Amino acid sequence: MAMANTERCRKPNPLALLLFVSLSLCLHFSRASSSSPSLLGFQGSAAARGLKQVQENIHEHEVHCSRERSRAASKIIEEYLTPFIEKERYQLPNKCRLHPDYDLFRDQEQHKIYVDINEWRCGYCRKSFYEEKYLDQHFDNRHYELLNVSQGKCLADLCGALHCDLMMDSVQKKTKCNPAAAVRNKHLCESLADSCFPVKEGPSASRLHEFFLRQFCDAHNCSGRQKPFSKGRRKRRSIFFISMSILVLLLLPLFYLFVYLYQRGIRRGTQDLRRVTESTRKKKPS
Repeated sequence: MAMANTERCRKPNPLALLLFVSLSLCLHFSRASSSSPSLLGFQGSAAARGLKQVQENIHEHEVHCSRERSRAASKIIEEYLTPFIEKERYQLPNKCRLHPDYDLFRDQEQHKIYVDINEWRCGYCRKSFYEEKYLDQHFDNRHYELLNVSQGKCLADLCGALHCDLMMDSVQKKTKCNPAAAVRNKHLCESLADSCFPVKEGPSASRLHEFFLRQFCDAHNCSGRQKPFSKGRRKRRSIFFISMSILVLLLLPLFYLFVYLYQRGIRRGTQDLRRVTESTRKKKPS
């Protein structure tokens, strides 16, 4: 009897077992639910950090320099300044912001190939485009790594001093002059003259310093008396023009030689004809 009671006591109670399993499952789900927000929070913070890193990389690779205004500044320097510098046989100092190396887009601009009015070609990969603006976008998207953005060079920063708006606007718009902007641009212009053409460097630098002030800086005022580029411009002779000139000089003597021989031949033929006529007359019977 005692043994039967002992076996009955050792036999597990189904109700107690079910209650134990239910409590275990509840405890497990409560722990899982308490840990899920931290896990989601960790994943969310990781995603946020990744997005922030991507944004930082994009921001790091952004070029805060206008290609269009840099192109206008480069064209102004090439047409209104460089020919006079070459005439003086003067070398711009490396610290001069007008130096060609200061143009961030210079290498890409040199790799533009103009085929005809409806075709521009990339000099790096030979891909063709209908307009120049699409080639510019191609450079930005496919050949960005060729830009040296580490030194922060931007020729467009000098547009205020170089009057880029006159070069970019085909139709001149009458705008009210801003005295503060005029003073700021004139100061920038004069600082360029001092750094690029130091008077103490010699006669050539002194003449170019004076030329730069008259050509660019005097027009930075609201009186309207002085106009930009008052000294004019000198077109640089292209290689094609020089080659054609040499070719003409070489062919000109040959042309005169041909004319001389041709006229000499005509004269000789005329003289021979006269001789034949005279001999014929002498042979006729009287």
